[in-house]
Amino acid sequence: MTIKLIALDLDGTTLNDDRVISQANRQALEAAVDKGTNVVIATGRAFSALPEDVFQIKGIQYVLTSNGAVITDLRTNQVIYENCIAPEAVEKAVALLRQHDFMIEAFTGGGAYIEKAVYDHIRETRLSFRHVDYVLTTRQPIDGLYDFILEHKEHIENINVNFEDQSDRALMREVLGKLENTTLTTSFDHNLEIGGSTTSKAGALKELGRILSVSSEEMMAIGDSPNDMAMMRLAGMPVAVGNAKEEVKAIAKYVTASNHEDGVAQAVRKFVL
Repeated sequence: MTIKLIALDLDGTTLNDDRVISQANRQALEAAVDKGTNVVIATGRAFSALPEDVFQIKGIQYVLTSNGAVITDLRTNQVIYENCIAPEAVEKAVALLRQHDFMIEAFTGGGAYIEKAVYDHIRETRLSFRHVDYVLTTRQPIDGLYDFILEHKEHIENINVNFEDQSDRALMREVLGKLENTTLTTSFDHNLEIGGSTTSKAGALKELGRILSVSSEEMMAIGDSPNDMAMMRLAGMPVAVGNAKEEVKAIAKYVTASNHEDGVAQAVRKFVL
């Protein structure tokens, strides 16, 4: 089966450990585009948090952001698909999260927002320096985040909950997992990501496949984390990078090199070029 679409996770997959797209990966992806293959970014990031490297890859037209809540056509800069959290589920999530004291992020309208007081003191947390730097450069601080979320409850793409302690994360995984009409996934060891009841990278990818007349069997999906597993199960060729979680590797048909060893380029050369 000819691969007509490549779906790529960003963090831990297409981005190396320095959070950039290597020259080898970029060249392989541009060669795939030149061959007529659709190269699609599928990330948990909000649109505003996409690295500039993504826009430097010639020929990329579609990006799936916020774990598949939104598809944007880069050529027209238009949102062509949106699948947000139901407003009543947003209200319940906020009511639950207000009872705790965790670092919350909300994605809406392509932006990523965080409480200003948290933003101002984030260097005092035990989050890694790399993640702290990422937050400071991609989040918009706002006073009264929960009120902001409720004001925008019709269009909340994702709510991220960050933890300094794994014990808190394990406990909240159980608690948040009971929220009705939501999904719960993760892309980092320190977070949980709340999405809509039918929101996933797979759901958005399936819709994009319909738009482009590409079947799931004609797709290759490359990822490293639990939030990539749905799209990997959908794709005819699921690929895990070498640094992927074991549960992700278990569902892959092929395990390529790690994200820091141009694993994406190796997989593209093997199956597409």
